[in-house]
Amino acid sequence: MPAWMQSKKIQPVISLVLLIAVWWGATSANLINSLYLPGPKAVWDAFVEANSCRPASEGSSRIVCGEQQYFLWQHLVVSLERIGIGMLLGIAVGVLVGFILAEIGWLNRIVLPYINFIRALPPLGYIGLLIVWFGIGDTTKIWLLFLAAFPPIVLATVDGINGVNRDRVNSALSLGASRPKAFLFVVFPSALPSIMNGIRLAVGFAWTTVVAAELNNGIPGIGALAYLSGTELNTPLTIACIFVIGIAALLLDWLILGITHLVTPWVGKE
Repeated sequence: MPAWMQSKKIQPVISLVLLIAVWWGATSANLINSLYLPGPKAVWDAFVEANSCRPASEGSSRIVCGEQQYFLWQHLVVSLERIGIGMLLGIAVGVLVGFILAEIGWLNRIVLPYINFIRALPPLGYIGLLIVWFGIGDTTKIWLLFLAAFPPIVLATVDGINGVNRDRVNSALSLGASRPKAFLFVVFPSALPSIMNGIRLAVGFAWTTVVAAELNNGIPGIGALAYLSGTELNTPLTIACIFVIGIAALLLDWLILGITHLVTPWVGKE
């Protein structure tokens, strides 16, 4: 292998180029029906069309913009807002509940099985119940995303606190630190890497739940657009939505990793 191909930054690019080349070759040779797998150009055209204005039909004077009356980026922004609200609630409540369960053993034994039960449930299993309780508005969607994010954050917080070296806590207390200070300066920093890993997992769960959350009255929303375009056999737009969802998820993951390195710079250096 040439030296330039051994670069860790170049290899992912080469992999992407090869994937697109194989995809283009298979579709250009008509090895796969375009209804099932359109070519890269068709997907790109669908992406551009979803972010621009055009005549409603050939020769028509009526102009339509985007898809389902919204540009694709607007669908993405609305979904990000829903995920952001659900995640913020999940972090606030999940970390608090995790700290309480880690400190109170009998409460942990009672409550933790229910949290594991919620974590194991597929979102489509209880979305109907949430619709009955909260209707088909954004409240249901946010609740669903919250329930997807909440369990992994609780479990990560409990594991993080249980994994704290008690010798450090006792040392701080013996040196005159109060229990609140020992918690703030010893327990919380020690548990923070685990909490951040839980938040990272929770964001992934929230993204995988966004399509289910937006199945009912989800427009505008990138998950709802992906679902509707699939039901209308608009495969290029469906794949474009999938790419947008995947790229947005990767960017969020990189953002969380960056924040994790920023707030826990001591990890790996002890």
